[in-house]
Amino acid sequence: MDDHPVMLDGLANLINRQPDLEVSWTATNPEEALTILGSAKPDLFMTDLTMPGRSGGDFVKDIVEIYPDLPILILSMHDESLYAERLIRAGARGYIMKEAGVDNLLAAIRQVLDGTLYLSPKISARLLTSLLSSKSRTSTSPIGELTDREFEVFQLIGKGSTTQQIATQLGISPKTVDVHRTHIREKLNIADSTALMRFAVRWIETEGKSVE
Repeated sequence: MDDHPVMLDGLANLINRQPDLEVSWTATNPEEALTILGSAKPDLFMTDLTMPGRSGGDFVKDIVEIYPDLPILILSMHDESLYAERLIRAGARGYIMKEAGVDNLLAAIRQVLDGTLYLSPKISARLLTSLLSSKSRTSTSPIGELTDREFEVFQLIGKGSTTQQIATQLGISPKTVDVHRTHIREKLNIADSTALMRFAVRWIETEGKSVE
């Protein structure tokens, strides 16, 4: 699933040229994907992380809850060091960045189809180190301390969304959004809402690179 038709067509053509792979259908939004999944049972579901009106993490969790045996591969432009571990925890079987190249994408598809988790060597090494040391690399970053829901709220703040817009998009009350804002400020050691918005905007612009 991808909300860019040109991207969808290109991916479908690429995959269909492989002798052992075939695209059974495509979708441009979560609602369309869920409707098709109700009747079509693919061997693998591949989706972008960015989608209209929906959190990618929540969408993956929904798919996992409804179709627990369906392997999910995330293909995204977002930095894997910030998102891969969260999406794997949500139930995805693999995460690959769009810039990884055709050969790596095809390898990821085949690996997930074979029942093996796919992550880049860099992220695989980080997770292994985390298991061995019992300390995640992201734990050294305040952003890594945010819960999945707090992280979603933080991202939407950085995109300029109001409290009401965040509440509507995430399906929660404005009061709950305010509670999340408070927890985020406490974890990031940020004094007020204005400073939080500035920080979140700059973080979004740099996709997690150092914010001075």
